[in-house]
Amino acid sequence: MMSSQILVSRPYFDTRVAAQNGSQPLVTNPETAVKENVYAGTSAGLATAGYRSAKYTPEEWLANNSALLNRSVADRDHAERICTESKALKAETDAGTLRTQTVGTKHLGSRLQDIHSWRSELEQLIERLIAETDLLTASRRRLEKALDATEIPFAIATDNLTCRERRFGPDLVEDQVEEELLKEVELIRSIQALLKKTLDQTVNQIRLNREVKQTLELDWSDKQHAYSLDDQCGRFNNRSTDTQRHPSSAVLQEQVCDEEVWRKFTRDNLRLAEREEVASQALRRLIERVLQETSEDLRAQCAAVDQAFNQRCMELSQAKTQLELHLAQILEQIGAQERNISYLQQAVYDKEAPLRVAQSRLHYRTFRPNMEQCRDQPQLSLLGEVSELNSTVSALQQQLYEARKSLSDLEESRLSLEKDISCKTNSLLIDREKCMRHRTRYPSVTVLSGY
Repeated sequence: MMSSQILVSRPYFDTRVAAQNGSQPLVTNPETAVKENVYAGTSAGLATAGYRSAKYTPEEWLANNSALLNRSVADRDHAERICTESKALKAETDAGTLRTQTVGTKHLGSRLQDIHSWRSELEQLIERLIAETDLLTASRRRLEKALDATEIPFAIATDNLTCRERRFGPDLVEDQVEEELLKEVELIRSIQALLKKTLDQTVNQIRLNREVKQTLELDWSDKQHAYSLDDQCGRFNNRSTDTQRHPSSAVLQEQVCDEEVWRKFTRDNLRLAEREEVASQALRRLIERVLQETSEDLRAQCAAVDQAFNQRCMELSQAKTQLELHLAQILEQIGAQERNISYLQQAVYDKEAPLRVAQSRLHYRTFRPNMEQCRDQPQLSLLGEVSELNSTVSALQQQLYEARKSLSDLEESRLSLEKDISCKTNSLLIDREKCMRHRTRYPSVTVLSGY
C-alpha cells in the first residue's frame, strides 16, 4: 500500500526545467521528499487531485490497447477475405467473359455460314437468271426477225393481188390463184398478230426477269456487306487495336427483324426468281413452237400458191424481154440492198455486246463505297467508250434508215416497172414474170423462224 500511494501521490518534477530556469531544486533528497509526502497527511493529496483526474487508469490503457489489437486483427482478416473473394471473382468473371466471347464468336461463325449459304444460292440463281434472260433475249430477237421476215411474204402476197387486179379483159377473173393469195394474206396477218402478242409477252417477261434479278442482286449485295462486317467482327479479339467502346450499340433496335423473317425474305426472293425462271423457260418453249409452226404454215401456203400459179401459167405464154431486163436489175438491186440492210442490222447487233459491257462496268462501279466513288481514269475511259459506242450505234441506225429508205425507193421503182409491164403485157406476163418471179424471194423456213 505504501508503494502504491507513493506512485500515485508523487508529484512530477523535471530537473531539466529547473536547470533551465537557473533555480535550485526545492527537494535535494528524494527520499526525504517521499517521507514528507507520506507523513504530510491529507494536504498533499488535495494538492495533486487535479493531475489524477486528467489521466486514464492502467485498466483503461490495457483495454484500449487490446481493442486496437483486436480491431487490427479483424481488419486484417476482413482484408484477406476480400482479397481471396476478389481473386475468386476475377477468375470466375474471366472464365465467364471468355466463355461468352467464345459463344459469340461461334455464333458469328455460324452466321457467316448461313450468309454464305444464302449468298451462294443467290449467286447461282442470279447466274441462271442472267443465262435465262440472255436466252429469252435471243428468242426475242428471233421473234423480231421473224416478224420482220413476214413483211416480205405479206408484201409478196399483197403485191401479187394488186398486180392481178391490173389484168384487163376476160382474164380479170377470181381464179384459184387469187383465192390462195387471199388465204395467204389472212394467214400472214394472223401470224403477225400472234408474233406481236408473243413479242409483247417476251418483252414483259424480260422486264420481270431483270427486275427479279435486280432484287436478288440487291439482296446479294446486302449479304455480301453483312458477311464482310460479320467476318470483321469475328476477327476481333481482346488484343485487337481497332476496337472501341460503343455503349449505344447494345440497345436492340426496334426496326431489326428476327432471323426467321430474315430467312423468309431471301426465301421469298428465291421463290419469286424461280417462278419467273420457270415462266421464262415456258415462254421460250412457246416461242420455239410458235416460230416453228408459223414458218411451216407460211411455207405450206406458199407452196399452195405456187402450185396454183403453175397451173394458171400453163395456159398462158408471151413475155417482154426488155421489161424483164429492167425488172431483173431492180430485183438485183433490191437483193443487194436487203443484204446491205442485214449487214447493217448485224453491225448494230454487234455493238450491243460492247455497249452492255461498258454500261455494266459503269453500273457496277457505282457500287463503290464512300470515297472510292471517284472520277478516276477508268471511269472517264468508260464514259468515253459508252459515248463513242452510242454515237457509233446512232450512225449505224441512221445508215440503216437510209438503206431501208433506199430499199423502199427501190420497191417503188420496181412497182413502177411492174405497172409498166402490166400495161404492156397480158395476164401471162403478170402471173409468170411478175408474180412468180417475186415469189422466188419468199423467205425460207430458217428465215421465217427468226434465224
